[in-house]
Amino acid sequence: MTTRPVRITVVGAGRCDQATASIAERVGSEIARRGGVLICGGLGGVMEAAARGAKAAGGLTIGILPGDRADDANPHIDIPIATDMGHARNVVNVRAADAVVGVGGSYGTVSEIALALKMGIPVVAVSPPLDSDDIVEADSPEAAVERAFELAGAA
Repeated sequence: MTTRPVRITVVGAGRCDQATASIAERVGSEIARRGGVLICGGLGGVMEAAARGAKAAGGLTIGILPGDRADDANPHIDIPIATDMGHARNVVNVRAADAVVGVGGSYGTVSEIALALKMGIPVVAVSPPLDSDDIVEADSPEAAVERAFELAGAA
């Protein structure tokens, strides 16, 4: 039996302020530090910050891109997957995960969180974009990743 690393999808807005980017970068770094693989939408904002953090910590990053060009991925993505699916790629983004960590966000993030919950994939969030009893809230990036790993069965 092959032991695979835990896959954590990080979701959040494609544009964000510096404070949110800092949180996302810490989330990415913590995922890599724990030996996980970071999956994200592969573009800017929270996605780029999380990937930057994971790369800086020596981790592997996968970007599930909405368009048809792998070159559209941010520079911190190791494996860009061009889907040409637009927002429908959100399904692939969360289905690929053992757990999802949300960092702030807006409508796209809400759709990814809803899809994950519908599929039974645990969601942990720092500053979640909606209030739900199904979302596990965390007060720090490190606590969010720790809880995501626990919920993914890897703690």
